[in-house]
Amino acid sequence: MLPWGRAVRAAGLLRSGPGAARRARCGPGERPVGRGAALPAGPDLRHFLRGDAAGETAPEPPPGSAPGAGRVYLETYGCQMNVNDTEIAWAILQKNGYRRTKELDEADVILLVTCSVREKAEQAIWNRLRHLKALKARRQQARLPLRIGILGCMAERLKEEILHREKLVDIVAGPDAYRDLPRLLAVAESGQQAANVLLSLDETYADILPVQTSAGGTTAFVSIMRGCDNMCSYCIVPFTRGRERSRPIASILQEVRMLSDQGVKEVTLLGQNVNSFRDMSEVQFQSAAAPVLSRGFSTVYKAKPGGLRFAHLLDQVSRIDPEMRIRFTSPHPKDFPDEASVLQLIQERHNICKQLHLPAQSGSTRVLQAMRRGYTREAYLELVHHVRESIPGVSLSSDFIAGFCGETEEDHQQTVSLLREVRYNVGFLFAYSMRQKTRAYHRLQDDVPADIKRRRLEELITVFREEAARANEAMVGQSQLVLVEGPSKRSPSELCGRNDGNIKVIFPDAETEDAAGCKAPVRAQPGDYVVVKVTSASSQTLKGVLLCRTTLSGSAASH
Repeated sequence: MLPWGRAVRAAGLLRSGPGAARRARCGPGERPVGRGAALPAGPDLRHFLRGDAAGETAPEPPPGSAPGAGRVYLETYGCQMNVNDTEIAWAILQKNGYRRTKELDEADVILLVTCSVREKAEQAIWNRLRHLKALKARRQQARLPLRIGILGCMAERLKEEILHREKLVDIVAGPDAYRDLPRLLAVAESGQQAANVLLSLDETYADILPVQTSAGGTTAFVSIMRGCDNMCSYCIVPFTRGRERSRPIASILQEVRMLSDQGVKEVTLLGQNVNSFRDMSEVQFQSAAAPVLSRGFSTVYKAKPGGLRFAHLLDQVSRIDPEMRIRFTSPHPKDFPDEASVLQLIQERHNICKQLHLPAQSGSTRVLQAMRRGYTREAYLELVHHVRESIPGVSLSSDFIAGFCGETEEDHQQTVSLLREVRYNVGFLFAYSMRQKTRAYHRLQDDVPADIKRRRLEELITVFREEAARANEAMVGQSQLVLVEGPSKRSPSELCGRNDGNIKVIFPDAETEDAAGCKAPVRAQPGDYVVVKVTSASSQTLKGVLLCRTTLSGSAASH
């Protein structure tokens, strides 16, 4: 799963950031099955594909009710994939005559792109809807129509509840239904509620070039695949985003070239499980052998032969622009076999960041088995050692869940020891909460009390921060290549950016020399690469002094 925004790193109990395992307490009406109770049937194919009335409830709009060029306000919650989904949805709406507004009060349409991976994420949407209820009531009194829509994973999971519990919601669209937004809004304009939450086996929006929501930005996300087949027992993603399907490589390369032409300096390739990427779009791609898994890893599904794989995509993307950094998230540890050329590419290419996200989830083999992660603690540690041997100086990040079903104090201490042994640079840590439809909901008992979950999470965060601080302190005195993102939020006299390992770096906004040969002093701008000498470090940030402006290629050549 995808880590939430890059700025959120082990932020504790309130807001932590994929991507990883983000789970929440049972919501209203949800009930974990007790150990003595008869177990109901687990999830089956009907949870992925719903072709009946539950999948698509919107009637056809009446003649002449096509929406006009209304103003749309988009609000995004959750992971980077939702940021990309927002850009896809806006591209579709823009093509159909809508205009974008950043002012809520100006909007004719308000769309919330939602996350369902934890109950807390869903609760944020319910709270937001209560706020919007008052706005919609004022609009109705003034006879100014306002349509409100829920998009994304929460729409997929809770369509009926959203439509019935909050009558102010006009449209509900799942992650695979964004092409249908103009029609759904037309139906809503006629006064009816409209929904489409049909999951697809092939929708990738490959032919839609997302409209970047941050004009002039230095970084961008590019979705390369959707869905997940891993079926980890705690995870709702396969049920909200469906089965794995990959975009054709040609469409991905086209999008990355477009971003390069726009001046974007860093692209992150996105997917729930990026390194299981498999392009089957052309007949000649379908004869390749099934991939080999990392040693000691297994899956719940049979290996899938055929297709162009992630290593081929990464190779092609990295060749487009030598001045563009490439990252990817979120991979699964099983897809980094010993002979994998992905690790070789990261080591060899100067513009592929020396940073890997290796979601562990737990340090206990027993808990990992209950999670259906497909590996043991020992196999995971062996992979970590292999990665560090293959890519010297690599920065590692990970995801951890505190208090999963049946977790004992001994299991928890094994996770603590894994955090200390690996010493991650970045971490995303959460207390477990059960999600409906998952295997854990059907087969396991959420039996770790909430107060113990909170205490264990706090301990994990404390240990992570201690070890991350030690890892970052090792960089003091070193020079780091930093991509400038803009002014520091805390001080207008400082700039901030990120190094190759995706760690935030703060440095003075001062004149400096240009290593490319410009004799006059220069000031660094967003999108510039600069060299910063690190003078201090914390668990989340490096601070330093600016040495010079440079280029990505020039920096690589000098090393």
